Amino acid sequence: MLTTPRLCIMMFIQFFIWGAWYVTGPNYLETIGFDAEDFGWTYSVGPIAGMISPFLVGMIADRFLPSQIVLGILHLIGTAGMYVATTYMTMDNPDPGTINIVFFCFMLSFFPTLAIVNTVAMSNIADTEKTFPMIRVFGTIGWIAAGLTVSWLGADATINQFYLAIGASALMGLYSFTLPNTPPPAKGTPFSASQAIGLDAMSLLKDRSFFVFMIGSFLICIPLAFYYQMAARFITDAGMENPAAKMTLGQMSEVLFMLALPIFLKLYGIKTTLLVGMIAWVARYAMFSFGADDSVAWMMIGGILLHGICYDFFFVTGQIYTDKIAPAEIRSQAQGMLVFFTLGLGMFIGALVAGQIEAAHTVEGEVEWASLWLKPAGMAAVVMLLFAFAFSGKKADESTPNAA
Repeated sequence: MLTTPRLCIMMFIQFFIWGAWYVTGPNYLETIGFDAEDFGWTYSVGPIAGMISPFLVGMIADRFLPSQIVLGILHLIGTAGMYVATTYMTMDNPDPGTINIVFFCFMLSFFPTLAIVNTVAMSNIADTEKTFPMIRVFGTIGWIAAGLTVSWLGADATINQFYLAIGASALMGLYSFTLPNTPPPAKGTPFSASQAIGLDAMSLLKDRSFFVFMIGSFLICIPLAFYYQMAARFITDAGMENPAAKMTLGQMSEVLFMLALPIFLKLYGIKTTLLVGMIAWVARYAMFSFGADDSVAWMMIGGILLHGICYDFFFVTGQIYTDKIAPAEIRSQAQGMLVFFTLGLGMFIGALVAGQIEAAHTVEGEVEWASLWLKPAGMAAVVMLLFAFAFSGKKADESTPNAA
């Protein structure tokens, strides 16, 4: 079987797992007693896991076990974790705190896989800048398929979305063992404690542009948390039906922009591509704010559609940039470091900030969406301006594609 189709299937299932519950999960969880503070922790435990596990798992994949084996083991552990979470959900008087602890255990196994699938893909293709977006787009398609399946099953506000994630996780665990062999590039080299805590990857921060990129990625993830944590409830409050299906419009736009990404990178380079992604974040939240009071559907949908530029032009470009900068022997750790600063530290702080801001904008149970969305818009604008003046992507633009 050809390598590229196998990697595409890998990405599809990987993001199907996440998309099955991450956006619409609160619609069900609030029916069993979760409140705004509980949701703040629901969306914080993943980032905490993202700060703890990627470095260590990346080091294992770099030095001890083939990446596809690590991937399979982690997904099977995650399958068990999500199953345990559903058992607590179905108990009489379920405790949100306990469920969030189990979510944390699930995320300890899931978050490192977000870096490892990138390593498996990029290690088995010749030109990351050209080919990786074509593979990564199937992750977006997987997220879309998950959202559409959730709405098709009528599971937007039921526990069935979590059962769907369990089935996909088990499938991914088994499928991972069939993926192309991706041996640890630094196998047999001396081990040190610094590797276990990611200091090898941290050495990349000595490069000024990479340091600015990593700090910018961390900061931009603070306003990103608002989207994942609130957008589905926002459009539900506006009276839109089938929120899971509506939210997949963002991933549908991802498909188009993912296909355009290699061309855009070739024409305009790393820095401009990243900046366009940041500009789209400001525009998205502004559209949400201006469309909130009168429930202007086209502005809400427009904000969702901008997700394609927001995610592809910043996050996928960032993954490619990291792969081009990092030496082969620490590439998994470097991708893990990116997860640490973005989906880990950035999203953790963002989840807590979003929870506090939502509470401050909630009056008698009603959220003041118009004024709330101005906060992440302003945050994203500040980060964009700082990034524009401080970052240079010339080193990556001038480098040759990584060999498989």
